[in-house]
Amino acid sequence: MSKRVKELVVEEIKKRLGSCTEMLVVDSSRLDAVTTNRFRLALREKNIRMTVKNSLARQALHGLGVTALDPVLEGPSSLVWGGEDIVSLSKEITKWAKELETLQIKGGAVEGTTLGPEDVEALSKSPGRVELIGRVIMLALSPGGRLVGAMLGPGGTVAGQVKSRAEEDGDAASE
Repeated sequence: MSKRVKELVVEEIKKRLGSCTEMLVVDSSRLDAVTTNRFRLALREKNIRMTVKNSLARQALHGLGVTALDPVLEGPSSLVWGGEDIVSLSKEITKWAKELETLQIKGGAVEGTTLGPEDVEALSKSPGRVELIGRVIMLALSPGGRLVGAMLGPGGTVAGQVKSRAEEDGDAASE
Protein backbone atom coordinates (compact mmCIF):
# COMPACT_ATOMS: atom_id res chain seq x y z
CA MET A 1 0.00 0.00 0.00
CA SER A 2 1.40 3.39 -0.93
CA LYS A 3 2.05 6.07 1.65
CA ARG A 4 -0.79 8.22 0.26
CA VAL A 5 -3.30 5.36 0.51
CA LYS A 6 -2.21 4.67 4.09
CA GLU A 7 -2.71 8.35 4.93
CA LEU A 8 -6.23 8.21 3.46
CA VAL A 9 -7.05 5.09 5.51
CA VAL A 10 -5.75 6.75 8.70
CA GLU A 11 -7.88 9.84 7.98
CA GLU A 12 -10.95 7.65 7.37
CA ILE A 13 -10.44 5.89 10.71
CA LYS A 14 -10.04 9.26 12.45
CA LYS A 15 -13.26 10.44 10.80
CA ARG A 16 -15.11 7.31 12.01
CA LEU A 17 -13.87 7.75 15.57
CA GLY A 18 -14.64 11.46 15.59
CA SER A 19 -13.93 12.96 18.98
CA CYS A 20 -14.35 9.66 20.81
CA THR A 21 -11.44 8.98 23.16
CA GLU A 22 -13.15 6.41 25.39
CA MET A 23 -13.31 2.97 23.85
CA LEU A 24 -12.89 -0.71 24.55
CA VAL A 25 -10.78 -3.36 22.87
CA VAL A 26 -12.05 -6.89 22.29
CA ASP A 27 -10.72 -9.97 20.54
CA SER A 28 -13.44 -11.15 18.19
CA SER A 29 -11.14 -13.17 15.94
CA ARG A 30 -12.50 -16.52 17.16
CA LEU A 31 -16.12 -15.67 16.29
CA ASP A 32 -17.55 -17.22 13.14
CA ALA A 33 -18.89 -14.93 10.41
CA VAL A 34 -22.58 -15.37 11.26
CA THR A 35 -22.00 -14.63 14.94
CA THR A 36 -19.80 -11.64 14.11
CA ASN A 37 -22.51 -10.18 11.88
CA ARG A 38 -25.18 -10.76 14.54
CA PHE A 39 -22.90 -9.15 17.14
CA ARG A 40 -22.15 -6.11 14.96
CA LEU A 41 -25.82 -5.59 14.03
CA ALA A 42 -26.88 -5.76 17.69
CA LEU A 43 -24.22 -3.22 18.59
CA ARG A 44 -25.20 -0.93 15.73
CA GLU A 45 -28.81 -0.86 17.02
CA LYS A 46 -27.43 0.68 20.22
CA ASN A 47 -25.27 3.18 18.29
CA ILE A 48 -22.09 1.26 19.11
CA ARG A 49 -19.47 0.88 16.40
CA MET A 50 -16.71 -1.68 15.96
CA THR A 51 -13.70 -1.80 13.67
CA VAL A 52 -10.86 -4.27 13.36
CA LYS A 53 -7.57 -2.86 14.58
CA ASN A 54 -4.46 -2.79 12.49
CA SER A 55 -1.32 -0.70 12.51
CA LEU A 56 -3.11 2.09 10.64
CA ALA A 57 -5.79 2.25 13.34
CA ARG A 58 -3.04 2.64 15.92
CA GLN A 59 -1.65 5.58 13.91
CA ALA A 60 -5.14 7.12 13.78
CA LEU A 61 -5.53 6.70 17.54
CA HIS A 62 -2.19 8.38 18.14
CA GLY A 63 -3.32 11.19 15.84
CA LEU A 64 -6.37 11.65 18.08
CA GLY A 65 -4.19 11.61 21.19
CA VAL A 66 -5.35 8.18 22.39
CA THR A 67 -2.25 6.34 23.55
CA ALA A 68 -3.78 4.61 26.58
CA LEU A 69 -4.86 1.70 24.35
CA ASP A 70 -1.31 0.78 23.32
CA PRO A 71 -0.85 -1.91 26.04
CA VAL A 72 -4.06 -3.76 25.02
CA LEU A 73 -3.72 -3.51 21.23
CA GLU A 74 -1.40 -6.48 20.92
CA GLY A 75 -2.59 -9.38 18.78
CA PRO A 76 -6.00 -9.61 17.12
CA SER A 77 -8.08 -6.69 18.36
CA SER A 78 -11.24 -4.80 17.53
CA LEU A 79 -12.00 -1.28 18.70
CA VAL A 80 -15.49 -0.74 20.10
CA TRP A 81 -16.84 2.76 20.79
CA GLY A 82 -20.06 4.72 20.98
CA GLY A 83 -23.27 4.17 22.85
CA GLU A 84 -24.70 6.51 25.45
CA ASP A 85 -21.52 6.60 27.53
CA ILE A 86 -18.56 4.39 28.44
CA VAL A 87 -20.55 2.69 31.22
CA SER A 88 -23.36 1.63 28.89
CA LEU A 89 -20.75 0.53 26.35
CA SER A 90 -18.98 -1.63 28.95
CA LYS A 91 -22.33 -3.09 30.09
CA GLU A 92 -23.23 -4.07 26.53
CA ILE A 93 -19.82 -5.57 25.73
CA THR A 94 -19.69 -7.44 29.06
CA LYS A 95 -23.15 -8.87 28.36
CA TRP A 96 -22.01 -10.06 24.94
CA ALA A 97 -18.77 -11.50 26.34
CA LYS A 98 -20.84 -13.65 28.70
CA GLU A 99 -23.15 -14.75 25.89
CA LEU A 100 -20.37 -15.42 23.35
CA GLU A 101 -17.67 -17.38 25.14
CA THR A 102 -15.16 -16.82 22.32
CA LEU A 103 -15.43 -13.00 22.60
CA GLN A 104 -12.65 -11.78 24.86
CA ILE A 105 -12.51 -8.33 26.47
CA LYS A 106 -8.92 -7.11 26.34
CA GLY A 107 -9.31 -3.69 27.98
CA GLY A 108 -10.04 -0.11 27.14
CA ALA A 109 -9.29 3.54 27.68
CA VAL A 110 -11.20 6.06 29.77
CA GLU A 111 -10.00 9.65 30.18
CA GLY A 112 -6.47 8.69 29.16
CA THR A 113 -6.32 5.76 31.60
CA THR A 114 -5.73 2.20 30.44
CA LEU A 115 -8.30 -0.34 31.64
CA GLY A 116 -7.72 -4.05 31.95
CA PRO A 117 -10.44 -6.69 31.46
CA GLU A 118 -11.26 -6.67 35.19
CA ASP A 119 -11.59 -2.86 35.12
CA VAL A 120 -14.07 -3.08 32.23
CA GLU A 121 -16.06 -5.64 34.24
CA ALA A 122 -16.09 -3.32 37.28
CA LEU A 123 -17.10 -0.37 35.10
CA SER A 124 -20.02 -2.36 33.72
CA LYS A 125 -21.41 -2.65 37.25
CA SER A 126 -21.33 1.13 37.80
CA PRO A 127 -24.42 3.30 37.42
CA GLY A 128 -24.79 4.86 34.00
CA ARG A 129 -25.17 8.51 33.08
CA VAL A 130 -28.98 8.54 33.13
CA GLU A 131 -29.09 6.77 36.49
CA LEU A 132 -26.60 9.22 38.00
CA ILE A 133 -28.60 12.19 36.70
CA GLY A 134 -31.73 10.68 38.28
CA ARG A 135 -29.92 10.33 41.60
CA VAL A 136 -28.73 13.95 41.50
CA ILE A 137 -32.24 15.19 40.73
CA MET A 138 -33.68 13.09 43.55
CA LEU A 139 -31.12 14.49 45.98
CA ALA A 140 -31.81 18.04 44.82
CA LEU A 141 -35.58 17.68 45.22
CA SER A 142 -35.47 15.83 48.53
CA PRO A 143 -34.97 18.88 50.83
CA GLY A 144 -37.80 20.76 49.11
CA GLY A 145 -40.13 17.79 49.53
CA ARG A 146 -39.30 17.57 53.21
CA LEU A 147 -39.89 21.31 53.62
CA VAL A 148 -43.29 21.11 51.93
CA GLY A 149 -44.22 18.14 54.13
CA ALA A 150 -43.16 20.02 57.25
CA MET A 151 -45.21 23.05 56.23
CA LEU A 152 -48.28 21.06 55.25
CA GLY A 153 -48.41 19.09 58.50
CA PRO A 154 -49.02 22.01 60.91
CA GLY A 155 -50.81 24.02 58.22
CA GLY A 156 -53.26 21.17 57.68
CA THR A 157 -53.89 20.94 61.41
CA VAL A 158 -54.58 24.69 61.66
CA ALA A 159 -56.84 24.60 58.58
CA GLY A 160 -58.79 21.68 60.05
CA GLN A 161 -59.26 23.52 63.36
CA VAL A 162 -60.38 26.71 61.58
CA LYS A 163 -62.86 24.72 59.49
CA SER A 164 -64.30 22.90 62.49
CA ARG A 165 -64.54 26.18 64.41
CA ALA A 166 -66.33 27.79 61.44
CA GLU A 167 -68.75 24.87 61.28
CA GLU A 168 -69.40 25.15 65.03
CA ASP A 169 -70.04 28.90 64.66
CA GLY A 170 -72.29 28.24 61.68
CA ASP A 171 -74.28 25.63 63.63
CA ALA A 172 -74.59 27.99 66.63
CA ALA A 173 -75.83 30.85 64.44
CA SER A 174 -78.53 28.73 62.83
CA GLU A 175 -80.02 27.76 66.21
